[in-house]
Amino acid sequence: MTEFPKDFLWGGATAANQYEGAYLEDGKGLSTSDVMTNGSHTTPRKITWIKPATGETGYVEMAFGKSINFPKDAIPAVVDGYYYPSHTATDFYHHYQEDIKLMAEMGFKCFRLSINWARIFPNGDDAEPNEQGLEFYDKVFDECRKYGIEPLVTLSHYETPLNLSIKYNSWTNRKVIDFFVKYAKTVMKRYKGKVKYYLTFNEINCMSMMPFVAAGLLTDDDESKAKGAHNQFVASALTVKAAREIDPEIKVGQMLAFQPFYALTADPKDQLAALKANDWTLFYSDVQTGGRYPDWILKEYEEKGIKLDDQPEDYELLAKYPADFLSFSCYASSTITTHDGQEVSGGNLMGGVTNPYLKTNDWGWAIDPDVLRIALNILWDRYHKPLWIVENGIGVKDQIAEDGHIHDKERISYLQQNLASMRDAINLDGIDLMGYTMWGCIDLVSAGTGEMRKRYGFVYVDRDDKGEGTLKRIPKDSFYWYKKVIASRGADLSD
Repeated sequence: MTEFPKDFLWGGATAANQYEGAYLEDGKGLSTSDVMTNGSHTTPRKITWIKPATGETGYVEMAFGKSINFPKDAIPAVVDGYYYPSHTATDFYHHYQEDIKLMAEMGFKCFRLSINWARIFPNGDDAEPNEQGLEFYDKVFDECRKYGIEPLVTLSHYETPLNLSIKYNSWTNRKVIDFFVKYAKTVMKRYKGKVKYYLTFNEINCMSMMPFVAAGLLTDDDESKAKGAHNQFVASALTVKAAREIDPEIKVGQMLAFQPFYALTADPKDQLAALKANDWTLFYSDVQTGGRYPDWILKEYEEKGIKLDDQPEDYELLAKYPADFLSFSCYASSTITTHDGQEVSGGNLMGGVTNPYLKTNDWGWAIDPDVLRIALNILWDRYHKPLWIVENGIGVKDQIAEDGHIHDKERISYLQQNLASMRDAINLDGIDLMGYTMWGCIDLVSAGTGEMRKRYGFVYVDRDDKGEGTLKRIPKDSFYWYKKVIASRGADLSD
């Protein structure tokens, strides 16, 4: 069979902090993403801070896996003289009707978006929600319904109300569990009948590599990250429990960043290194989807002297209320070796060395035609729960040609390979795959670099790295290609 299942949810994905804009409109509070500047492939983004007592300002650099240490008495803050891409992004807030109409024209069955937590609870610990924020998402979901598009809603996507970071050190504090569950309940009750699918935390495992960006932590020692992860696991289980009480039709999934590790050589030490690197990623899904902590991580915590701020009932909750399905991002694979002298990969999120069998894009990301099939098999064999690819795509320096069109052949070629890999996983391997939402379906700001030039979308947005441009939307060649793919249920992947 060359077609995808009839009920397969084709669509695209975005995140409020990279797409929505309107960062202080209609009662929204500051989030952690609002204090992050632009950057580039070679220049790290900055997290700006102020010392309230003296007025001194400065910044710390943001990079995957790099330790972040704020000066004593400094708090993250918006500082004059810097450009913050999240403040306007590509302005979905004022273009949602136009953008959803474009999605409908492509034939989307599903639209993954995130709710900005600080738009609903501006400080995170507010007694009452912000009604204007709730009304905005009502309008968005009503617009989706008009076109028969199913929303897939991420509750926390790389933005935590900044007040929770400053006041509680975010997820290191168990109080934040209650604040999040209150937020989740508020949203699920408000949009009952409008939203069926939720994800709790975007790429939850990125807590281990960039705890401030992923979860708002101001400290990044091993114990802080372990506490933050545990408290998010408990919050997720409580959200699953609440969803079943509010509406049995609601399904709550996990969202994992998964970039399978390959061993560079047949050396058993390389094989073991790849196995353990994959274990570190899958620890998060072992708990949130599998319902229990793996033995090796508990042993590691014991050896490092890491103490969780846990309760005995936490583990009963994790076992009783695991995620209903496992969603994940997967853009590429990583290659790992114990041998010295290998070229370090320039762009892979999880690190590693260059794979000699794969080409890379302008940002050093390996283009792997088999990675989705491999990832899906690993996750299916481990959990036997429905899977959903909610991020996959490629950043390209798109240009408007003399004819006024954007001819993005590189993106189409990448997607042809990835969709074929996904189709084989369904039809040859028998994997239960719920859907596919291509990342950045309408151009948005890159999370890693804060750039606009690193474009992912089917729709070009006139916006540059300095925040200038008309915000005009222009469908790319891939827009019409994806429309054909959806219409054929994935049978026709040709140019």
